Parts: sequence; structure tokens; C-alpha cells
Amino acid sequence: MSINTNISFQREGFENDELISIYKKLVLPRLIEEKMLILLRQGKISKWFSGWGQEAVSVGTSYAMSSEEYILPMHRNLGVFTTRDIPLHRLFAQFQGKASGYTKGRDRSFHFGTQDHKLVGMISHLGPQLGIADGIALYNKIRGEQKATLVYSGDGGASEGDFHEALNVAAVWDLPVIFAIENNCWGLSTPSIEQFRCKQFIDKGIGYGMEAIQVDGNNILEVIRTVRKIKAAMAVSPRPFLLELMTFRMRGHEEASGTKYYPEGLQASWESKDPVLGFEQYLLSENILSEQNVETIKAEFKQQIQTAFDQANNEPKIVPDFAQELLDVYAPHTYKEIAPTGAQSEKRFIDAIQDGLATAMERHPELVLMGQDIAEYGGAFKVTEGFVDRFGKDRVRNTPLCESAIIGAGLGLSIAGAKAMVEMQFADFVSVGFNQIINNLAKIHWRWGQKADVVVRMPTGAGTAAGPFHSQSNEAWFVHTPGLKVVYPSNPHDAKGLLLAAFEDPNPVIFFEHKFLYRSLKGQVPDSYYTVEIGKAATVQSGSDLTILTYGLGVHWALEAAAQRPDVSIEILDLRTLLPLDIPAIVAAASKTGRVLVLHEDTMTGGIGGELVALVNEHCFESLDAPVLRVASLDTPVPFAADLEQQFLAQSRLLSVLDQLLAY
Repeated sequence: MSINTNISFQREGFENDELISIYKKLVLPRLIEEKMLILLRQGKISKWFSGWGQEAVSVGTSYAMSSEEYILPMHRNLGVFTTRDIPLHRLFAQFQGKASGYTKGRDRSFHFGTQDHKLVGMISHLGPQLGIADGIALYNKIRGEQKATLVYSGDGGASEGDFHEALNVAAVWDLPVIFAIENNCWGLSTPSIEQFRCKQFIDKGIGYGMEAIQVDGNNILEVIRTVRKIKAAMAVSPRPFLLELMTFRMRGHEEASGTKYYPEGLQASWESKDPVLGFEQYLLSENILSEQNVETIKAEFKQQIQTAFDQANNEPKIVPDFAQELLDVYAPHTYKEIAPTGAQSEKRFIDAIQDGLATAMERHPELVLMGQDIAEYGGAFKVTEGFVDRFGKDRVRNTPLCESAIIGAGLGLSIAGAKAMVEMQFADFVSVGFNQIINNLAKIHWRWGQKADVVVRMPTGAGTAAGPFHSQSNEAWFVHTPGLKVVYPSNPHDAKGLLLAAFEDPNPVIFFEHKFLYRSLKGQVPDSYYTVEIGKAATVQSGSDLTILTYGLGVHWALEAAAQRPDVSIEILDLRTLLPLDIPAIVAAASKTGRVLVLHEDTMTGGIGGELVALVNEHCFESLDAPVLRVASLDTPVPFAADLEQQFLAQSRLLSVLDQLLAY
């Protein structure tokens, strides 16, 4: 097909063989698209996000990257996957939900990654990819590797807060990230004028202190040349670049949405800038390719596509395997207990946390700590005081107030081969990084086998008159999310041992530390390296009349209540880990006494107490002598005034409910 191209190709720096190679990279995703549209109409795939008209962006940017450099693609970046030589039969298996697809049928289209090809798959929320790129680039920079990281966003996705956070962090830390904005002027059916009011994305560069370049995204040679220039500049001086690629989406956001919202004539005006046909016409006009060459190349590709599709299509449908689905929720990890040796000393709860962190930093030289004010200042609670002098600023990093980007950067560090710790200044602030935890950290191994070796430390809880935004108990938010591990120690010994175990574990661990206990609780803590197993409860006190299931500060409330009822034999089980729960220990403790009280500081409705009550009823019903009762905080936000806070907390009602249960 011949067109009158409006693209001016400048071949300087490209030999004929390379131009032909680029053409092959460019035409392959177009031919796959043609096949996909047929399969969609036949019902052999369920959904398709078209990159028709944007192929030069995907192919050109990825072509200019080294095979050892990470790329984080989006919906419309089929050309990235093909340029990285993903086996076509596995790509088709992914689209069809077959077992040999990269997500084993658990996720669709391009929601996957592969370490073999240095690709990191997206999630539907778009923006979180950008923060992950920061973490990958950070690890490369720390190691002194002259590598760039390429991450994509659409013009619509760039409206998300993650866009600002990731660019801000990259600029502050001088990270070698290329933020490629595919500006196709539409977010689904919403035109750019309803997405943003700046004239162009390169205008945003100055606000971040970042160099910004705009390029014709349909001119593949300009795209390649520009990315190569950016990479050369990064090699001399690591820093981020904003690359705006002007292009157009010829088909719908996804095929079902259509294109009726486009103004009449808009698509026709872009047909003359078709990146595939335009480049093909250029090569023909320069006698670099002949019509016969083009026909031969396309015929060979079509045969490869058909063969790969047939291979994937002939695979049997996935047979659901209950055990396998559960097994893949977590990355494999065999716990090996490391017993303490030598002396122990009295430490406050906060000192045990600090000791655990420092010990982990010594044991894991690839571990990076990130958080607000954690460097020279030592953090809001001084947990990391002195760490910069001991471990350096590369590994102990102050962060901007960008919780989402920083949690994403933690995941990026893990993908690149490091370990990460992210400190929430207060557990309450995790809400602005919630998406990264529950949709990226938690699901990434189950989706495509990538570990998320990240610990998120969460100073939590009330009792310090800090009010509703510095006192919440929000552990239940995360207990509901498969793929996370949620740890909540109650004493200095367990705090250090569980924290060290969390850093040994390749899975994401949400690590709660009660602020009230930081400086009010002391205990004997081994000075050596040791671990306490995640997922194992501990019996704090044995008894025969009544069992209290609790954790965190609740353990100390339970001990105080037991001391005030010396004639009652009370069993106290410290859960220590809330996800996964130690169900055998819970069942044993509940069955032992026949009377069970569930105690937690969190509010009653929706707290983990409801889950514990259900477990006891399901497993211990015949052993119970009374209903299982709960004691929790009021179903209100946490108040500031001391008397109101005291009334709010579960402790104020503990003894009365305990007596009620005994009297049943």
C-alpha cells in the first residue's frame, strides 16, 4: 500500500541493514494486531487494547534500549514485547488465558512481566508503574551501572498523582529514568483539554527541574535517535528525562469502546502519518526495500504468527488447581530458625527495632532504607538515628512526601535485585500509598512470579493523644489482602526477631510497631542476630478458665486484666502475625478453656476480631462453654482529648466483658 507520508525521515547514522531490521521490528506488531482483531471478532480472545498508529513509539524506544535495561510498558505497547523478542506462542497463550502464558491465566493482555526480557508488567491503575521505575533506576545508580530505565505513561494516565510523585522523586534523586509520555491526545473518550490545561507535557519539565524533549512519536528514526541521545547524556550525568511522544490512537481505547467520539476527519488526518506504512514507503522510495522484499517479510511474519497462535490455541484449557492457586500467593520461602547466641541486654521496644534494622543492614548489604526524615534527623521517632554515618546516604534515604512513589520504588528495588524498607512516618499515612501495597506488592508474585522483597514499617496505635490522623489501628486493611504478610510484635524480643525474619522473607511484610510501646516497654533482647518465625503465635500466659486472643498493646492490657483477676486462670495467646494466622495455635488455645475473648485496639466493625471469632466457632464449637466475645475500640475515629481517647480504647471495657464471659 502506498501513502503520501507527512513524516520526514532522516537516515543519518543508520545503515541499510539496520533500517531493514527496524522495519521488521515495526511491522511485526502491526501484523499481530491484524490477527488479534480477527481473533477478537471470532471470540478467541476477550479483549484487545490497540496500539495501531502508535507502533513507532513502542518499537523505537525499546529498540534504543539495551537488552539489560528494564522497560515498564503499558496497554498499547505490543511493540515493546515483540522488540524484546518475547516468544510469540507464549504471548498468544497469555492473551488466551492458557497455562503457558506469563500469568497462568490469572491476568490478561499485557498485565505481566518477565525477568528474562527485563519487562515489568502494568496493573490497570496505570500510574504505579512510574514509581517502580524509580526503584529500578535507584539500584542501578547505587551500583554505578550506566543503565537507563524506560517507563511509559499515556497523556490520560499522567493526570494521576503517581505521575507527579514519581517524577518528583526521580528529579530529587537524579535517577536515570526516561519517562515516556505517549501523547495520543485522548484518555479513552476524554480529549486532552478535559485532562489537563498545559499546552504540552514538556512544559512540565521545568517544574520538576527535569529536561524535557518532544518528538514526533510516529517517526521511528527520530524516536530511536532521541532515546539514544538521552541515554548518552545519562551515562555522563545520571538524571531523569521527560520524553513526550506525539502520536495518535487510530482505534478505540479498547475495541469495545469504538471511536465514535472522535471528531469527523480526525482519523483521516492522521492516516498520512501512519508510522508503519510511512516508514515502509520511505524505504521503498530509497530503494532500501523492494515491493517483493516487503511481501516476503510480511509473509514470513504471518506464517510465524499463525504457527505461534496454533501452538497456543492447541494447548488445553487450564484445569483449576486449588492448591496451586494458594501456593503461588507467596514467593517460596523456607524459614530457617536462627537462634540467638551470646549475651542479651535490656532494651526498650524502640531500641530493639533500631538494633534489628542495623543488624539487617549489616547482614544484607543490598538493603536500602527509605522514609521521610530518616537520614540525618533519624526519623520522627529516632529509630534510624546515626544510620547515615554507619551506612551512608545511598542506603539511608530521606524521601519527598511521596508515599506511593516510594513504596513503588521499594518494589522496583526488589525487581532489580535489592531489598527495601519503607518507613511510614505514621501508619495513618499509608493510605496515600495504599494502591501500591494492595495491588502491586501483594499481587505481583501470584500474577507473574516476581517477588516483592519489601518491608513497610508502620508506627501505629493510640494512647499518645495524637488524634485521628496519627493514632489509627489500620492493620485490618492489609489482613484482607492475599499476598501480604502482616506482623505485629508486642515486646522487644519479638520486635527484633520478627523484623529480622521479615528481611529474610522475600515477600512483602507490613510491620506494625506500637508507638505507645516504643519508650514505655523494656525487655531482655539478644545482642546477636536471631529470627522469630513469621506466622507463629506465642503463649504469653497459660490458663484453664478463659482464653484471650490478642496482639500488640492488647497483650499488655490482657496481662493487666489477668493481674486484676488473680483468682481466674487466664490463657493469653499473642498472635504476633495477623497474616497468615497461626490457626492451629488459635484452635488449641480456644479449645483448652472453652471460653474465648478476642481483644484488639482496632475498632470493632471490620476488625480482625470478627475473623478470629469465626475461626473459633468453625473449629472449636463443640469445645465452647460460652459465646466468643469481642472487646475492641469504639466505631469512631480516634479522638484527641485524653479522656475521650481513654473511653475510645478497648481497654476501658475489657474487665467488664471478661467478667461477663466468666459469668456465662
